Amino acid sequence: MTWKIVGSLMAGVLLGRLLNVENGEVLGLVGDFALAALLFAVGFSLGADADLGRKIKGLPKIYLAVPFLVAAGSLIGAVALGLLGGVVPGEAALVGAGFGWYSLSAVLIAQGYDLTLGTLALLTNVFREFLAILLIPAVARRLGKAAAVAPGGATAMDVTLPIIAAHTDSQTAILAFYSGTVLSALVPVVIPFILQLLQS
Repeated sequence: MTWKIVGSLMAGVLLGRLLNVENGEVLGLVGDFALAALLFAVGFSLGADADLGRKIKGLPKIYLAVPFLVAAGSLIGAVALGLLGGVVPGEAALVGAGFGWYSLSAVLIAQGYDLTLGTLALLTNVFREFLAILLIPAVARRLGKAAAVAPGGATAMDVTLPIIAAHTDSQTAILAFYSGTVLSALVPVVIPFILQLLQS
């Protein structure tokens, strides 16, 4: 699966260079269609599972804490790496609070605090998504199915959901969707909160 992902990316890079397409709307539509097709495939797989209801009920209650643990890990990791790179802890936490949702976090930070830090948030969260796509198969295999939900952060509900589903099971796919949804809801709450702390 990892080779398919990397191969598809490289094929896209080569084709983009050869065709030199400048129409962003066309490329956006192609990307949206591809993601919709992947999510449809995951939904179809879940819907075809006769035991889906039982699996949802069978989810351990501790799984409710997963998105909050992912959020805490993201913030702690960002601050720790920020200290190594000489970034102020509050600003590092601000970048980490995107939880993988690069578009919203970058805009909130750029408009509410600093354009440079907003750009850093954009690049960091894009890189997180790319790394998650590459690492999810190995994480699922070595650390367990539930752990595979963490790398994608907020993208576990959309972009990285098909990869999580392909390398785990339907229960973990449900957990991934739940975790990604909660993390997406936390972004517009946590970033303004940290901004307020930084500006006070």
